[in-house]
Amino acid sequence: MSLKIRIDDSAPPYEQVRAQISEQARSGALPVGYRLPTVRGLAQTLGLAANTVAKAYRALEADGVIETRGRNGTVIAAAGSAAQREAASAAQAFAERVKRLGLTEDEALAAVRDALRATYGE
Repeated sequence: MSLKIRIDDSAPPYEQVRAQISEQARSGALPVGYRLPTVRGLAQTLGLAANTVAKAYRALEADGVIETRGRNGTVIAAAGSAAQREAASAAQAFAERVKRLGLTEDEALAAVRDALRATYGE
């Protein structure tokens, strides 16, 4: 696992930790079941406060990226389970809203494609 905290970055350190672990899990660089360092261990390695890393771990757990298994540590969660459920819920809410707004399916799909391009920078 390779994380770098940039002091000159506008994102707060906990968000940098969260984003980097999330991306490495998504790309497969951190495989499912990979055991992450303890909060204190990672905080010490990165030169951060333990509360900063704990906040990142809580956000990652809420996103379904990691699981905390008590004494067995914190691991990368099975790919996408919670994230896929959240995405499906958001998609359902979007579909219902665009229908209420009177958009066609093609217009709704175009809006999604535009949003994804803007988000992913394509």
